[in-house]
Amino acid sequence: MAGMAVVSVFLVLVILTIFLGVRIVPQGSKHVVQRLGKYSKTLGPGLNIIIPYIDTVAYKVTTKDIVLDIPSQEVITRDNAVMVVNAVAYINIVSPEKAVYGVEDYNIAIQNLVQTSLRAIVGEMDLDDALSSRDQIKAKLKLAISDDIADWGITLKTVEIQDINPSQTMQSAMEEQAAAERARRATVTRADGQKAAAILEAEGRMEAAKRDAQAKVLLAEGTQRAIEKITGAVGANDLPVMYLLGEKYVEALREMAASTNTKVVMLPGDLPAAVGAILNHPGK
Repeated sequence: MAGMAVVSVFLVLVILTIFLGVRIVPQGSKHVVQRLGKYSKTLGPGLNIIIPYIDTVAYKVTTKDIVLDIPSQEVITRDNAVMVVNAVAYINIVSPEKAVYGVEDYNIAIQNLVQTSLRAIVGEMDLDDALSSRDQIKAKLKLAISDDIADWGITLKTVEIQDINPSQTMQSAMEEQAAAERARRATVTRADGQKAAAILEAEGRMEAAKRDAQAKVLLAEGTQRAIEKITGAVGANDLPVMYLLGEKYVEALREMAASTNTKVVMLPGDLPAAVGAILNHPGK
């Protein structure tokens, strides 16, 4: 019985030793081994042998790309505009021993580093430049943090700006400004239209007045030529003038008679005598 107990204990120790000395590392991972509390080596994917009871796997680190979501934060631009910015960083651990021994928590460290650098970069830009320069911000941000995280055995694959928007208060102010600008443009356009219409109307009145004046001149010239022709035909006496005045008089009476408001039409008994009286006494 004693011999069986010893053999059983021995077998258990052998199995435990094999279990502690053999390590299988999956693909996409690396294990950091410590020997008596001190860094010893890094195990790659596959079957690995370590010294049982002395070597221990202290950290298991992934070698896949890690996606770090950078929380949103408020940033003040150079022109004192408040913006809300967040980002996402893609990193890869190339030296697990540096990542675990060089910084307490590389995830939190990188997040804080990205946030700090992002505030500094956007703070040097105006609002309009920040809204339209994502690629420029991305390039500056990658350049600013790549060297720092390289000391931790981490490579920055890329960093992307997810959202870069004015704050809610700033958006409301921008919307009010845009509405005021649209109203101003509408007022200017309406005023320009009214001005153009007034100019066209004035030009139309001026053209009409000019044509009326030309018509009056032509009418006067026609009357003058008519008098001259009549005077040449009947001689130098009052008859030409009497003829023209009589013609105008008859035309005026005809228009009065055609009017619906005219009830009584008065005709002089002796038209030549009336015209003669006007010619002989112009002041009365």
